[in-house]
Amino acid sequence: MSTGVRRRMGVDERRQQLIGVALELFSRRSPDEVSIDEIASAAGISRPLVYHYFPGKLSLYEAALQRASDDLAARFSEPHEGPLGARLLRVMRRFFDFVDEHGPGFSALMRGGPAVGSSTTNALIDSVRQAAYEQILAHLGVSEAPARLELVVRSWISLAESTALIWLDGRRIPREELEVQLVRDFAALAAVSAAYDEEMAGVLRRMAENEPADGPFAELAGRLLSLAP
Repeated sequence: MSTGVRRRMGVDERRQQLIGVALELFSRRSPDEVSIDEIASAAGISRPLVYHYFPGKLSLYEAALQRASDDLAARFSEPHEGPLGARLLRVMRRFFDFVDEHGPGFSALMRGGPAVGSSTTNALIDSVRQAAYEQILAHLGVSEAPARLELVVRSWISLAESTALIWLDGRRIPREELEVQLVRDFAALAAVSAAYDEEMAGVLRRMAENEPADGPFAELAGRLLSLAP
């Protein structure tokens, strides 16, 4: 018969457990609404023991945010194979998977709040945006973006964040539709810029290479043409 003896965790293992527990709680409610007592109870330890591993809730929140930001940044990683539209669609699906899994925490993070006020948390948010930016440039085959391309890519990343936040507030539009819409939004932003800048026109032509007729870019072009008188 088992005696049910609990195995003692090492310091790093316990820290990782607490980070995981905090992330799970933050994914269901805003971090501001989660107490150290709740985290301790969910981890099966005492409140003072939580403070033994983390000085306070903010430090635990920042550690959880570091793990979440690493996860989110990794979701923008995609093999550079096949049509660009299909690649971006896979990225958007993984992005919305993350948003779906961490809704309240994602919302609190992006909208700000008392628990998200440190320079550390802001730096982590910026690091995710920068990772996404660099991944998109890599897909476009660009090492250093000209000013107009940088504006397009960074604007699109901000649009993806805003779209996800609006979707979380009621989920009135199916996420699958928004995933495709964001891919088309990227093409639309690039097309507007390309209409007035030859360098961007070259980028747009490369984007359109090998795009299938039923891909998100080609379908958008077809629908826009059908609107012309």
